[in-house]
Amino acid sequence: MKSIKRIFCLVSILFLIMPALQAQEQMSDYEKMMYLRNKVDWPYLNRYREENGKLGLPAAGEKRVVFMGNSITEGWKDLSPGFFAGRPYICRGISGQTTPQMLVRFRPDVIALEPKVVVILAGINDIAGNTGPSTLEMIEDNIVSMSELAKVHGIKVILSSVLPAYDFPWNPGVFPADKIVALNNWIKSYAISNGFNYVDYYSSMVDDRKGLKSEFTVDGVHPTAAGYKVMEQLIETEIAKAFRN
Repeated sequence: MKSIKRIFCLVSILFLIMPALQAQEQMSDYEKMMYLRNKVDWPYLNRYREENGKLGLPAAGEKRVVFMGNSITEGWKDLSPGFFAGRPYICRGISGQTTPQMLVRFRPDVIALEPKVVVILAGINDIAGNTGPSTLEMIEDNIVSMSELAKVHGIKVILSSVLPAYDFPWNPGVFPADKIVALNNWIKSYAISNGFNYVDYYSSMVDDRKGLKSEFTVDGVHPTAAGYKVMEQLIETEIAKAFRN
């Protein structure tokens, strides 16, 4: 009788996990990587753990700036490495991340590095539903929490507009354009009312259907080197303002 029960339990467990196993078989290598990462280290605290340890604290007089974000921030260093080379600019973007994940790693990847300024570019993956359904209010709450943490620790905050996107290649049919406009309006208003700097990438990169201009992207979401050049000119101005204030 016990043997029958054990067999029944094993069959039941197999029945429950089979859909997940089959789903994994149909995933791309990137999707499998993201799936396993989220299962093992949801906020991906290990991504920069070693680099943070080697980096150490800023030297005397160093005007360190940390760029916190998702794949758009992570790809910045790859496609435009000259922007970071020889400067105290620290890239802490992680592909696919949403604002709750960034909030969890904000302490080790930003506060512990003791920058003078943090540039936060976040929210597009929340709208895409990368870690589940997310309302604009949920995104806003996480941006507020990151901003308040930075302020408490004497770090000046630059909040970034979300880049335009007509749709997502990995999750088509969402059509996020209007949500992005609403989120950017809130980010700008919040930044102004709280004395934070705001950088408007959106206005310089949007096309006539509220998507990312074709000359700045190959997939409608992520910038090319040309797109990053536009962003660099805009953020340099805001970083200079932040240090003057």
